Amino acid sequence: MSNEVEIGRGKRGRRAYSLDDIALVPSRRTRDPEDVNVGWQIDAYHVDIPIMAAPMDSVMSPTTAIEFGRLGGIGVLDLDGLWTRYEDPTALFEEIAHLREENSIARLQQIYSEPIKPELITARLQEIRRAGVVVAGKLSPQRTHRYWRAVVDAGVDLFVIRGTTVSAEHVSSRSEPLNLKRFIYELDVPVIVGGVSTDTAALHLMRTGAAGVLVGFGGGAAHSTRRSLGVHAPMATAIADVAAARRDYMDESGGRYVHVIADGGIGLSGDLTRAIACGADAVMLGAALARAEEAPGRGWHWGSEATHPDMPRGHRAHVGTVGTMRQILYGPSTRADGSLNFVGALRRTMASTGYSEVKDLQRVEVVVSPYTPS
Repeated sequence: MSNEVEIGRGKRGRRAYSLDDIALVPSRRTRDPEDVNVGWQIDAYHVDIPIMAAPMDSVMSPTTAIEFGRLGGIGVLDLDGLWTRYEDPTALFEEIAHLREENSIARLQQIYSEPIKPELITARLQEIRRAGVVVAGKLSPQRTHRYWRAVVDAGVDLFVIRGTTVSAEHVSSRSEPLNLKRFIYELDVPVIVGGVSTDTAALHLMRTGAAGVLVGFGGGAAHSTRRSLGVHAPMATAIADVAAARRDYMDESGGRYVHVIADGGIGLSGDLTRAIACGADAVMLGAALARAEEAPGRGWHWGSEATHPDMPRGHRAHVGTVGTMRQILYGPSTRADGSLNFVGALRRTMASTGYSEVKDLQRVEVVVSPYTPS
């Protein structure tokens, strides 16, 4: 049965679903929440929880990346951000938190016009390495050519290439595009790359040798890509499509497994469980962690889309503060809105649906049940 709908006589479109549109169905077997395993292994790195912290300045500093690693996840530092442009950006974070709305974009563009300094890339990553946690850093596709050597020389464990839309076949008449297949093949560290939203694009990225693929556009709470470009990817459908591409690639490659990481739209704990139910191995949290007391953004959240010099596709969003980073991950929760105790929610969902491993939760039955907040 086709799920296409007729938009008009000359155009049809496929019906797609957001994470809010689906719900998990409990099975006949349940488990004790303490008996489930929420660990995640990607390449050679095993962590306690299947959660990455988004490489956004409002979320991750070297200090919070270290703290997030000690709490069992993988913190990804934005190597295009303020920590690699300024020796000490603390005063700038304070200024950004107090900007007037009408001139916030212009001032962000100005602040981020400062050049990236390769020596600061090295210094920040080495600081994280000395703490003994998994070291992960992100560059945009446009800057990977120029700065990748500094990233690798600093001893990064996971190299993240993250953009609003990343393809294995970027075409440009002005500059030599990044050849992901050659680049990843020659690199001696695992690469996570994205975002993508279709099975075809994901399959192409998997063929480059990537260890993981990011699904979605990231920064969902702080970007306006749908309004400014008309581009949008409902996450439930996007994750399920990319999970299907992973299965096809396993058949094609003789069993090579590429991790699917949901990146965008994971604002509450229920979004995490639904993303995994649709086929994700892990999720990347942005706004959810920007609400932490330790977050550099001081209750404000923004991504690189907001700082683009020509076409900003994001904004500085006020997300507030709900608790410590530990509370957001592990509780205890004093709220019933899904903003605290993400890992506890995952444990309880796995227990109530009868699965002992995160990977197995991908097999859970789901229903389409559009949700209207009361």
